[in-house]
Amino acid sequence: MKNDGGILGKLIHEGHSNTQAGIGRHLLVDIIVDRRGFTLIELLIVMIIIGLLAALVGPKMFGKVDKARIQAAQGQIALFETALDTYRLDNMRYPSNLEDLVTNPEGSGGTWDGPYVKKLPKDPWGHDYYYTCDGSDSYTIASAGPDGQENTDDDISNMGTGASASDGHRGPVYGPGEE
Repeated sequence: MKNDGGILGKLIHEGHSNTQAGIGRHLLVDIIVDRRGFTLIELLIVMIIIGLLAALVGPKMFGKVDKARIQAAQGQIALFETALDTYRLDNMRYPSNLEDLVTNPEGSGGTWDGPYVKKLPKDPWGHDYYYTCDGSDSYTIASAGPDGQENTDDDISNMGTGASASDGHRGPVYGPGEE
């Protein structure tokens, strides 16, 4: 017999007789033959366990996604507030629209020192932020929120969550339930 380096080879190499090697070969064949795979019952039990884990963990993870999107919108609004305040320092007024933060508006009188933001980001739901300014020291910047509709209860603005841009005043950024 040839020493193939496997279990059978080790049996022969260690000085076992052909009879013992034959027994070893039968054991090896028995081990290989007994490896038939998983039964249908075993697979079903594993699938049930995975399903239960997904049912328990899944809803908690989806809730975190919504909260993370709200926090991302609040962060972007805070960055917009900084850019708007910097624009006001340079131009003595708030811009008439958000595009004025990116490109020099007509009639700025040479005081525009931007861009104040590189580009206008979309909110976490893929919608444009909306902005209103009454021409003085009051403005509102907001995300339309998950529903994509402006001036609804799920809007996120510099006045808080659920505040609409038509209220026309400026304040800190709040999250749900923090007002």
